[in-house]
Amino acid sequence: MVTRWHPLHAVLSALLCWATLSLPAAAEDNRMERTITVSASGTATAIPDRARIATGVVAEGATAREALSANNGAMEKLIAGLKESGIEAQDIQTAGLNLNPRYTNPRDNKPPVIDGYQASNTVEVHVRDLAKLGEVLDQLVTLGANQMNGITFEVSAAETLRDTARKDAIANARRRAELYAAAAGAKVGKVIAIAEGTETAPPPYFKAGRAAAMSASVPIERGSQALEANVTVTWELD
Repeated sequence: MVTRWHPLHAVLSALLCWATLSLPAAAEDNRMERTITVSASGTATAIPDRARIATGVVAEGATAREALSANNGAMEKLIAGLKESGIEAQDIQTAGLNLNPRYTNPRDNKPPVIDGYQASNTVEVHVRDLAKLGEVLDQLVTLGANQMNGITFEVSAAETLRDTARKDAIANARRRAELYAAAAGAKVGKVIAIAEGTETAPPPYFKAGRAAAMSASVPIERGSQALEANVTVTWELD
């Protein structure tokens, strides 16, 4: 029996030979791709040097117009007084304005009845000199603020300080990577990738409630604020 040789047989034979030779090389390349990925964090601590006060006025009236008019007058006095005391206009920002009906619950299971309205206007005051924070709080009450929704402390150089936290995070990641690599009998090589996920610890917050309940002199402690940086770094393993 005579077997005829077709040119297609030569092509198939060559492809089979190439695939056979390529498999060990591909397997070797996969074995060489050894990496280590470590996540770490770094922290920088700072003393807040400025604050934001959420404050405002709540007024009531028999009608919506009366409540809003009373609120507007009190708020205009409050804002004018803040500006006269040295607070810049750019540091006073309206945060909320609400007008809601006030209900009473009659007897005999009857539906609630509107017996008046309540208007509220809140502003956020940026205090850049914390030495004057207590003074500003006292002044707010004097000017007619009857709602204090809280104080948030901030660090003006937060981004610069966070760079220190980033460097600390990278150093911690490198130290841990070298520890793991040494335990596995390897060495850390060049960096392949760095990913950042920055988080800031909640800034110190002071809840005051109704401003009318505050004393004539308000003691305030700014505390400290931790700025945190998180990184994930991948290295080659030698």
